[in-house]
Amino acid sequence: MSEAIRPEPQSGDDGLVRDALENGLSLLCRADCGIDSVIAPRFEIVVSLLARYVGEIRLCNPALGLVGTNEPGELVARHVLDSLSPLGIMAGRIAGLSPAVVADVGSGAGLPGIPLAIAMPNTFFTLIERKGRRAGFLRETVKALELRNVAVEEAEMEKAKSGRFDLVTFRAFRPLEPKIYKKLSRLCTAGGMLAAYKGRLAKTEAEMAALEQSVPTLVGRWEILPCPVPGLDEERHLVVVRSQNA
Repeated sequence: MSEAIRPEPQSGDDGLVRDALENGLSLLCRADCGIDSVIAPRFEIVVSLLARYVGEIRLCNPALGLVGTNEPGELVARHVLDSLSPLGIMAGRIAGLSPAVVADVGSGAGLPGIPLAIAMPNTFFTLIERKGRRAGFLRETVKALELRNVAVEEAEMEKAKSGRFDLVTFRAFRPLEPKIYKKLSRLCTAGGMLAAYKGRLAKTEAEMAALEQSVPTLVGRWEILPCPVPGLDEERHLVVVRSQNA
């Protein structure tokens, strides 16, 4: 995304974005000691990078349709804090791997991959995005933020090389159907896991029960964990599926 086609930054909202990030991250840290242990030692750096990231989204969103809002508070809560709400869970599951390798499939605006990569600089992230313009946005944003632990792969998930990732995550609120599950799980290493962002508990339980009917080997290998988001009065959960060979 060249500077020539970017709109002028809305500097009057910079303070609102930073305040929303500081308040939201503080609440996440207080609610989850796992998140606190990751973010607290680098709190100011994380806030600064996330604020710059939000600025990149707001600059390019009108042209690219990256997310459904450009309002600072809603953008921070609904997208950035939502992306970070399972941080403690993910960090705990990949602890001890040196370094862990994570894929964000269908990354779009870089959600949840970029916020997670900012919070976990020693974990390597690959953002897999099939749409060229969005992949271009991701490359420019990674460069602008100097995120050395992030790569962008412009590809459909079916064509991405399999067996590479310790953790594969995606944040699309669509059913985890057998076909999608198989495409995602093939990207995992033998001991890896799938982490799917989900909404309401009842709907998620029904979705996973239906998936078990088609994939019986899933029985006993998945769990649903609550991930409340500060400033968002909606249920959020993470489905973690362990590899069959884990």
